[in-house]
Amino acid sequence: MGDLLTFEQAQALVLARAHVLSAERVPLALSAGRVTASPAHSAVDLPPFPSSAMDGFALRAADTPGRLPVVERIAAGRPAARRLAPGEAMEISTGGVVPEGADAVIPLEYVVNHDNEIEVGTAVELGANVRARGGDVRAGDPVVATGVRLGAPQLGALGAAGVAEVECVRRPRVAVLATGTELARPGEPLAPGQVYEANGLMLAAALAAAGAEVEQLPAVADDEQAHRAALERGLSADVLVTSGGVSVGPHDLVRKIERELGVEEVFWRVAIRPGKPVSFGVRADALVFGLPGNPVSSLVGCELFVKPAVRALQGLADPLPVLEDARLSAALRRNGARDDFVRARVRSSRDGLLAEPILGQESHMIVRSATADALVHVPRGEGELAAGSRVAWLRLGGS
Repeated sequence: MGDLLTFEQAQALVLARAHVLSAERVPLALSAGRVTASPAHSAVDLPPFPSSAMDGFALRAADTPGRLPVVERIAAGRPAARRLAPGEAMEISTGGVVPEGADAVIPLEYVVNHDNEIEVGTAVELGANVRARGGDVRAGDPVVATGVRLGAPQLGALGAAGVAEVECVRRPRVAVLATGTELARPGEPLAPGQVYEANGLMLAAALAAAGAEVEQLPAVADDEQAHRAALERGLSADVLVTSGGVSVGPHDLVRKIERELGVEEVFWRVAIRPGKPVSFGVRADALVFGLPGNPVSSLVGCELFVKPAVRALQGLADPLPVLEDARLSAALRRNGARDDFVRARVRSSRDGLLAEPILGQESHMIVRSATADALVHVPRGEGELAAGSRVAWLRLGGS
């Protein structure tokens, strides 16, 4: 393996330089997918009043069993006009305010209804079917902690707690630049030797899903002046991600020109397959990633290094990829020098999750990789992992 970093060492170097960005106030309705910069606290007790958990009758437990007149009907949002007196009942809807004087609710189906009178045949337990005020959360208590990405459950909780704005970390600004004279835009006719540019589209989509504001720069030819102008523009972002031009060929200009522009290279090349010639550097507060031009290599580098950096900039508590557990459906040969990340499909089986490697693992085979939903980690070593071996895998396409 020589002096190549392991992917874990490379991830640690990236995260050590990915400092949380500044915070901003965001309206709750616009905060989906954002990451909290501070705890969000409830504005109210929730529920804000004792409420009924059932459609039924509010009463005093001490009055049961017995026959009780129904003196009022309570709907959600329309509290009773007076307190409940001993020996009375009030019909109540789910979510309605339990009136003062009542200490229990009996469901409709447990009574015999005689027009404006009910017959309760058994004793009702004190507090039955009454949701206590503040039983979910008290005013001033935290609803969502710092470093949480806001999804549907969190938005529902914050809305119910009366929170109108949330302090969130601002979204990282990411510039994506594909390089190579051979690149043509999809839809244009291909000249001899050209291929369609896809890495920029792929990386932009992956990083937007991770919470970034992405600017996809126009692809540049293998020309020093064009590279310098495009890289300088990209370095104004929080994160610059390039694809192609980071190997050792005569047309691999990215790292050379970045050095001239003041980028301090932290590492180049990591002991992984695919994606070995990945680079990472910094200029002031900008994080700079150079991903290989082979599309699958670019995808793997993005998942392992760039997306964790984007998550860390947003302040997520655990920015590294979530590794899950599965069993291999087929044997995989190990690489003695590098960790492999094998494209696979994961499905359920009677014995748990099963990872099925796809056919065509070469780093240029992006169309075949599009059928995969997982990267299976095959640790470097001798021999092979037998079918049925337990492996760690990360889900492709997540945030």
